[in-house]
Amino acid sequence: MSTPSKRVVVFDYGFGNVRSAERALARAGADVEITRDFDKAMNADGLLVPGVGAFASCMQGLTEARGHWIIDRRLSGGRPVMGICVGMQILFARGIEHGVETEGLDEWPGSVEPLQADIVPHMGWNTVTAPAGSELFAGLDADARFYFVHSYAVHDWSMETANAAMRAPVVTWSTHGKPFVAAVENGALWATQFHPEKSGDAGAQLLKNWIGTL
Repeated sequence: MSTPSKRVVVFDYGFGNVRSAERALARAGADVEITRDFDKAMNADGLLVPGVGAFASCMQGLTEARGHWIIDRRLSGGRPVMGICVGMQILFARGIEHGVETEGLDEWPGSVEPLQADIVPHMGWNTVTAPAGSELFAGLDADARFYFVHSYAVHDWSMETANAAMRAPVVTWSTHGKPFVAAVENGALWATQFHPEKSGDAGAQLLKNWIGTL
């Protein structure tokens, strides 16, 4: 008897290319629905939170759609959530754009700040450095390339694990001018700065890896 497909909700709060995420997740084997319905978002096996544009605008849209509460409730119950691009950035404590600071969801400490590079935005393909033990990048070659489009990033990671028995977050880095956080795996909460749905075979494998943990 075949295993039922995992149900994934792409949270539609007005910021993010939800259709491309839907297609990529479906190709990776998930049963996908685009919605902002509270019950469906809460009860899905996985919740994917996309994001494009300004940090402040995404936070406003997410809050208006009660997405901040849904994410918090899911994580409190150990229910998987994955953020992509600005959907990753808003998981940090704050975003700083044009000198204006906006509070994020504060799931992780740190600030999303302008990229420190000669060419901004960082647009195109780049490699990442994933540590040993990463489930997200399992089965992918070290030279696998992913598609980035962003002008802001987290350059400094500082998060202490309160309980020594708990697994520390797995942080993957990339470099554009200066190293920045490209992905995080932290219990039920995973996220990528790049767009796996636009990253060809490597992105497809990464989404399969996430779906396989649901």
